[in-house]
Amino acid sequence: MSQIDASKYENIIFHVDVNSAFLSWSALKKLEEEPGSVDLRTIPSAVGGDVKTRHGIITAKSIPAKKYGIVTGEPVVKALQKCPKLVMVRGDFATYRRFSHAFIEILRKYSPTIQQVSIDEAYMDMTGTRSVYKKLETPEEPFPICVARQLKDEIRDTLGFTVNVGISCNKLLAKMASDFTKPDRIHTLFPEEIPEKMWPLPIGDLFGCGKATAERLKSVGIKSIGDAANADPIFITNILGENGGAYIYASANGIGSTNVSGEYDDAKSYSNETTISFDLNSDNYDSEIIPILRRLSESVSNRLKRDEVYGRTVTVSVKTTDFKRHSCQMQIESSINDTDKILRYAKELSDKLLLGDDGLFIKGYAVRLVGVGVTKLDDGSYRQMNLFDDFKEIKDVSSAIKSTAISDEKRKKLDEMTRKLNDAFGKDTIHKGI
Repeated sequence: MSQIDASKYENIIFHVDVNSAFLSWSALKKLEEEPGSVDLRTIPSAVGGDVKTRHGIITAKSIPAKKYGIVTGEPVVKALQKCPKLVMVRGDFATYRRFSHAFIEILRKYSPTIQQVSIDEAYMDMTGTRSVYKKLETPEEPFPICVARQLKDEIRDTLGFTVNVGISCNKLLAKMASDFTKPDRIHTLFPEEIPEKMWPLPIGDLFGCGKATAERLKSVGIKSIGDAANADPIFITNILGENGGAYIYASANGIGSTNVSGEYDDAKSYSNETTISFDLNSDNYDSEIIPILRRLSESVSNRLKRDEVYGRTVTVSVKTTDFKRHSCQMQIESSINDTDKILRYAKELSDKLLLGDDGLFIKGYAVRLVGVGVTKLDDGSYRQMNLFDDFKEIKDVSSAIKSTAISDEKRKKLDEMTRKLNDAFGKDTIHKGI
């Protein structure tokens, strides 16, 4: 580990990642229940799927299992073909939550600002804490290495499992650093280390670069992170689109957020999510997803209407059975707060995220949490009307006006709708008595 003068950086951020979390925590649970038994971490072993039927996917693996080429996300059957003596254990989420809570509690002893991003990893903002840890510094281990060392060792010695700590001046680089050599290691990745430590890595190793994106970039000759960093940004955006290209180019050059916060900003978004009691997968998706999305969309719509606001961006997020969160969003032409419209876009996003060519179901994952959100808020003053939606509304209103049994309250609503449509499309777009 190279010695970098971290004092010249305004921000110091840690990314702490539990090594083979599910496997480690399953191993510890087994040792608690059967003292003296074999430690699963020392043999080819894995967590995932149904142990008896040998169905499902691998969600975690031991380091010895990794030597057989077993990877997270592959079918259990395929993993057993690679290593017939692979010891399989079933996931135990109650145990995982217990160890995760203990893990986070130790992190909170070192920094008041913790952003937990999954059950087994978190960012820590260590900015401005050097004076607090002055006594830990040595010539061999200056700040912040000395703090990372004590943190890492305390987790190992008190909880029984190991972590990697990545250190940098932003979250992206800290995350990349924690993924370097494992286990039980500390790595730095400051800007001056990028050419040596990050650029030689395959483009698929760049945080946020999915398999489909990596394949697309490799097809045009961008095979390493350095290739992307030194490419013409216009060329990359032509390949990936404006947003995707900008992200890959910036990330490859080490540009990332410094905002470490676990706070949810209700002022800028409205969302709701639900944990489901079963695995949502490709077999039951068609029958189950609409009721779930409708409940969530209705909840978000009610809150938007209560506060008299609209939103232009709809987001669907899911959490897979390995506790990883994935999301997909789209910006629409006209801001909305109506249940049916939110549901329509949420279903489109859900189909893309789960059933698309690079969808989670295609990769073998199942889902246990679904969320729907609306952002990019406004008060409706500048709401653009979608041509097809509004012609449908005109037709619906016309039919309603023709009815001879209209209550006073309904008549007022129709009058208001008539006024809005005429204001938008012209004075005589719609009128009573047609």
